[in-house]
Amino acid sequence: MKKGLLDILKGKFLVSGDAPKNWMFLFFASFLAAVMISSSHRADKKVHEIAALSEEVRKLKSEFFEHRSTVQQLKLESTLREVVSVEGLEPSKNPPQKIKVKSEE
Repeated sequence: MKKGLLDILKGKFLVSGDAPKNWMFLFFASFLAAVMISSSHRADKKVHEIAALSEEVRKLKSEFFEHRSTVQQLKLESTLREVVSVEGLEPSKNPPQKIKVKSEE
């Protein structure tokens, strides 16, 4: 048992008679390790991209709600009265009248 472990540590399995099989297995295992590491790095990169995009979406939603509330404030009649009073416009004292047009058909 000790001799087998010592042979593995010295690398004798790489130069023995059936070494090509061992080399092929090592190349295959190295290839799989490289693919696994590459896949892990890509997954981490995607996670960081998703986090950055989620943060951007959160900021844009906040900005949207802020602008929407500002627009709602500007659409209020009291706000409009203040804005147009500077120009000298005032609400009408008489209510509007509906005009009916009779068709000749």
